[in-house]
Amino acid sequence: MSIKIFQPFWPFILPLLAWGIYLLGINNSIIVEIVAGGLLIGSVLAAVHHAETIAHRLGEPFGTIILAIAITVIEVALIISLMVAGGPEAETLPRDTVLAAIMLILNGIIGLCLLIGGAKFHEQYFGKKSANTALITLISILVLTLVLPNYTTSVRGPYYNTSQLIFVAIISLILYGSFIMVQTVRHKDYFVTEGESLPHEEVTTQKMILSLVFLVLCLGIVVLLAKALSPSIEKMVIDIGAPKSLVGVIIAAVVLLPEGISAIKAARKNQLQTSLNLALGSALASIGLTIPAVVVVCLMYDIDLVLGIDVKSMVLLALSFFIVMLSLNQGKTNLHYGVVLLVSLVAYIFNVIVP
Repeated sequence: MSIKIFQPFWPFILPLLAWGIYLLGINNSIIVEIVAGGLLIGSVLAAVHHAETIAHRLGEPFGTIILAIAITVIEVALIISLMVAGGPEAETLPRDTVLAAIMLILNGIIGLCLLIGGAKFHEQYFGKKSANTALITLISILVLTLVLPNYTTSVRGPYYNTSQLIFVAIISLILYGSFIMVQTVRHKDYFVTEGESLPHEEVTTQKMILSLVFLVLCLGIVVLLAKALSPSIEKMVIDIGAPKSLVGVIIAAVVLLPEGISAIKAARKNQLQTSLNLALGSALASIGLTIPAVVVVCLMYDIDLVLGIDVKSMVLLALSFFIVMLSLNQGKTNLHYGVVLLVSLVAYIFNVIVP
């Protein structure tokens, strides 16, 4: 194995240091928690590096799918671990985290990509059919999982009964699986534009395998450190007088960092198609795979699961979708669309903090 495989060094060193501090134990020391938080962010950045290495080897759209699924694994593992440990108070955590992830992706990641790409290249182009395919699938899953529970009559409140939970878990998997088949087999050309279909650099098989191993290590330590630091995060949220739903936003923001950084880097290289593949693919994986996994855990541990979102969240979610669909309906974008989306994101976060 050549020395070149180990360059640069930081994506390999930081995750190992993060594992070290976790195994040694994170006590109530502020200094240790700050160091652990820094290593958590470093592990996220390392995950981005390794995921991009794998993506360069596999090409599009397979590289973006791997990163989207990897990010979803983090989200699912973190939600489930906090739910099992949190008891009844954690029944809204999956809903809050999934909603936050969707809002951060639609308004934050896509907004930043359109703003940065538009500022640098004036206009950027992408496959309109790819965006339509992803958005149609996403809005279908969102309505069935987060909106419809408020209007069913079998159980009072924003809940599904057992049979309804099983049904919605199955159709979420069907819709996501159908999208993946379209993206990778039936209509792969929708998701690849000229200049983005080939790897950007030569990556050996050895380097790809090494990056795959370290990607798993990075994702694992991100979950463990985030869980270990979650009591401090919850205390901080309570101290500032914000509702606990802000915890879901913070978790989603940490989980989506690798995806967001990769998408923004692609936009800066005038590869908006890759950015949208990452963002919309991650949004679909975030809800299409998270909800079925959470349903299984809730049924196993007899945990009530609140899925239905309130009217204010419905309005903000509908506004976000409306803006994104209008922004992506022509196959080209500019920075103004990004500004509008980012303002929508600020409105969402403000309403979470000041409900």
